[in-house]
Amino acid sequence: MSGLGESSASDRPTSLLLGFGAGDATAREELLPLVYDELRRIAASYLSLERPGHTLQPTALVHEAYLRLIDQRRVDWRNRAQFVGLAAMMMRRVLVNHARDRSAAKCGSGAEHVPLSLAVTAFEQPQVDVLAIHDALERLQGLDPRKSEVVELKFFGGLTTNEISEVLQISSATVEREWSFARAWLYDAIAGGRVLP
Repeated sequence: MSGLGESSASDRPTSLLLGFGAGDATAREELLPLVYDELRRIAASYLSLERPGHTLQPTALVHEAYLRLIDQRRVDWRNRAQFVGLAAMMMRRVLVNHARDRSAAKCGSGAEHVPLSLAVTAFEQPQVDVLAIHDALERLQGLDPRKSEVVELKFFGGLTTNEISEVLQISSATVEREWSFARAWLYDAIAGGRVLP
């Protein structure tokens, strides 16, 4: 995978993250070209879930998320996996805000929500309702923050089980159990319509 590379403190992007966390403004400027491809991959993953012709383009999503990332003052940057997880969370927030703004603008105009497929493979289906996923993740966060983090890192961040294990400091087996439970819970919450007020 390009971008931030391995999660070793000896690689350039990780050392830039550490420098940025310590307040080095130069490190911040050097970081974007090194992580841009990784951020584009995450943006493409998110936008692949959206309806065709989505008005927010990957480049705009990357830039908005990056601006939010560099504005984080209290992050103890450690490695690529942590960065990717936070980037995924920022992009989800950008898309949710975009979807809410669009929905508000179309209020009363018959805007149509794209329903989630009634299959356990819901996460692999295109054109899911980003607001429904967001609301479900927010509810899951309230019930079990770690399971919500696993979803964010695995589904949206594209991290492997081992990378998630490293970020959350839990075993790979625990990551797999948390993912399995969270996936079933989210499917039930979204398909059952319980994510909406």
